Amino acid sequence: MRIEQLEYIAAVTRLGSLRRAAEALHVSQPALSETVRNLERELGVDILDRRRSGARISAAGRELLPHIIGVLDAVDTLRRAADDQHRTTRMIRLGTVNAATVPLLVPTVQAFRSAHPETQVEITGGQQADIHRELLEGSLDLGLVNYLQGDDKPPGLQTTELLRGRPVVCVRSDSRLAALGAVSVDDLLEEPLIVMRSGYVMHRYVHRLLEGRNPTFSYSTDGAEMGKLMVAEGLGATVLPDFSVSGDPLERSGIITHRPLKGEVPAVLMVIQRPLSAATTKAARELHAIFVRSAAAYAVAASARTRSLGA
Repeated sequence: MRIEQLEYIAAVTRLGSLRRAAEALHVSQPALSETVRNLERELGVDILDRRRSGARISAAGRELLPHIIGVLDAVDTLRRAADDQHRTTRMIRLGTVNAATVPLLVPTVQAFRSAHPETQVEITGGQQADIHRELLEGSLDLGLVNYLQGDDKPPGLQTTELLRGRPVVCVRSDSRLAALGAVSVDDLLEEPLIVMRSGYVMHRYVHRLLEGRNPTFSYSTDGAEMGKLMVAEGLGATVLPDFSVSGDPLERSGIITHRPLKGEVPAVLMVIQRPLSAATTKAARELHAIFVRSAAAYAVAASARTRSLGA
């Protein structure tokens, strides 16, 4: 039994004759008739009542018609689902809090692009709460977010740790703070401070670090990338995870650098998340795997840079 046999019978029933059905399906009438006869022989039932005035569906055929239509509807649903999956596979939607855009995300997307040149990657920046909501709603496939050590992870999402770092002070290389081995809170308060806007993990950390004390002047911005650009322009210092600064093009070119904070600092985790409830496309799974590999390579390179600077 073939799908086109069922489609031919449905067309004859709908149009009322073999001739009109053949014209609509762009096949010859003898070919259509023979195809239907083959199905009748297979089923042992005369589905069409053939007369000189034309062919009509038989009484037995009318009894089988709901089943024929059901099969055709199921096939149509399957085809639409396959088309939707194909379109989805050709587009991956990734949300990021921008804390590792250049050092981690860019080389990962480059590697994915080389392996999957026909799959588009749509990258959107946002706050952690927005990314979580969109992952659960299905409007994002993957999300890159930060956590402080000890933070609870949201239910409904699979979380994979990519990088583990520490908060550091990101400064321009000719800044007064760059001459220090480590930066205290008092040192930080004497400089203009570029603070992440409320809703970001580093905003929460800096608020806790300063314990209600105010710097000489402060800016508020969205995302680490803008913060690093403001540091590069000499507008002040900012506090970021070390993995957001180490390996950044601005750091490699010598324009910005970073110094550790004095005292105990918590670990900052960069993780990748995806929904537990939704089926993940093959392309999204492969991008996820490349993120894991890229993060491991980045950690090795960052460790080598640290040893080199220590030497």
